[in-house]
Amino acid sequence: MRTTISRTCLAALIAAAFGTQVSVSAQTPATSPEAFVSSAVGGSARGHVSLLSAALQAASAQQPASPQQPAGAQQPAADGRPVRRLTADEAVKLAIENNLGIQISRLDPQIEDLNVLSARSAWAPSFNSQIANNSFQRPSTNLFTASAEANLKQETVTSNFGLTQTLPWGGLYDVGWDNSRSSSNNSGNTWKPQLNSALSMNYQQSLMRGWAIDNVRQQVLVSGKNREIADVGLRQTLASTTRTVRNAYWNLAYAVASLAVQQQSLELAQESLRNTRSRVEIGTVPPIDIVEAQSEVAAREEAVIVAQANIATAEDTLRALVFDPAMPDFWNIRIEPSDLPPFQPTSVDVEAAVRNALERRTDLQQAKTSMEATEINIRFFRNQTLPDVQANLSYGLAALGGTQLPRANIPGLPVDPNAPTVPIQKAYTSVLRDLLGLSSPSWTAALNITYPIGTSQAEANLARTRLQYNQAQTRLKNQQLQVSTQVRQQARNVQTNQQRVQSTRASRQLAEQRLEAEQRKFQAGTSTSFIVFQTQRDLSLARNNELRAILDYNQSVVDFETVQEVPLGGGGIGPVSTQQ
Repeated sequence: MRTTISRTCLAALIAAAFGTQVSVSAQTPATSPEAFVSSAVGGSARGHVSLLSAALQAASAQQPASPQQPAGAQQPAADGRPVRRLTADEAVKLAIENNLGIQISRLDPQIEDLNVLSARSAWAPSFNSQIANNSFQRPSTNLFTASAEANLKQETVTSNFGLTQTLPWGGLYDVGWDNSRSSSNNSGNTWKPQLNSALSMNYQQSLMRGWAIDNVRQQVLVSGKNREIADVGLRQTLASTTRTVRNAYWNLAYAVASLAVQQQSLELAQESLRNTRSRVEIGTVPPIDIVEAQSEVAAREEAVIVAQANIATAEDTLRALVFDPAMPDFWNIRIEPSDLPPFQPTSVDVEAAVRNALERRTDLQQAKTSMEATEINIRFFRNQTLPDVQANLSYGLAALGGTQLPRANIPGLPVDPNAPTVPIQKAYTSVLRDLLGLSSPSWTAALNITYPIGTSQAEANLARTRLQYNQAQTRLKNQQLQVSTQVRQQARNVQTNQQRVQSTRASRQLAEQRLEAEQRKFQAGTSTSFIVFQTQRDLSLARNNELRAILDYNQSVVDFETVQEVPLGGGGIGPVSTQQ
């Protein structure tokens, strides 16, 4: 036996899905979908109101009333958990402050700054000093080391100072100042004690190999390129994380709206179950119809449970992206999206987007910077194949002082008419005066040439690096082709999802009309409760499809904007090594 349901009951069932009270009579014309959604959320339709907006507002209406709170404020939920209302922009701002991936990437430029500083430290001057005291005794073995005592004794105190620096143009200088004071019982020494002071200056300059570029300059230049790569990598992390956060935010908004749709569908099935029980009591339908209605309620309860789990999963995904793990209630706080993903049809300029991506994509910029670093390596290895020509110039000064003793005439040796007859004292200040007066200069100039015979290691390195550079050029062309393909694909996704929204909206409107028609047929006795339940499920599916299409459209817009800046799949180029 077929049952009948009044149009008023049908309208109440549909309105219950949106938590509102509406009345429909047989004489009332069918309400348009936009007007129905507007009435469901308690207001007149002004322009376009999306189904997702209606579902989210309906879900919010099921929460206990609370004072108006600004976005980003925390307030306790009905279950006692703190609630954080966020807009999409606020979520992105929190991610920039708290996201661990961004914090990791922020350290890369600082690390590269230290690498540049470490490479440049090879040009820093080095000061060295030495103060030593040396004393020894040994038996005399010949006439020239004889002494009045059994052992030859000598004690020497030295103080040496030096300055060395490698210069950025391939030069190296070394300045040394050596001082010593020695005393000995050697009868052959005429200075007791003896003061020595010497000043030496050496300069070495590469004239061919190492003139234009050397190992230090190679490391400094490549470190600078790695610093640029780190900067681009940080920008890539920021853009990728922003895209991930926005997509996670819209996923949570979709999950909340999907739960509202499932709850509305459950309420519709529960109302049908109550009506069926009432009709069984009065004998207008067989008892078996209650089983069918109960089965439908159980199936929709399962859909609500799954939708609640999806909200928890979406919340965890978003909280891991935007919140500080050290904050209190990190895992307990509920996130409530306050923004609704809008549907604003837009036109896509594919050619302009491709040009923008080829100019701004971070992976292309990193590849180009890496090739510049490879060019530096090629310069270095080409320079290393040249002969090693080193120019050396040394200049030295020396002075002597102390106490000069009279020298005894030794048979067989000429007599020095200038030898003192009495001890002469020569203080250290006199020694320094003689040293600075250039009294005893010495100098040396040399040119050293070294070149390998046969194939050298530098030539092999040069050939290998050139091949790597050619490989990098081909890889860059392939990347540019892939970038153009990705941009075109994302532009196509935007256009496709825009059409999907329009198609799923029409499908949802038709599903609403079909449900209304089936209810009328059911009232007239020409349809069954099974078909009515089926049309209810179709309407729930159509609503979810529209929600999904709106979400996919907004995510495709985000992806289309992001793909012009960074690769959607992540990746990038790391620091370039200085090959030796």
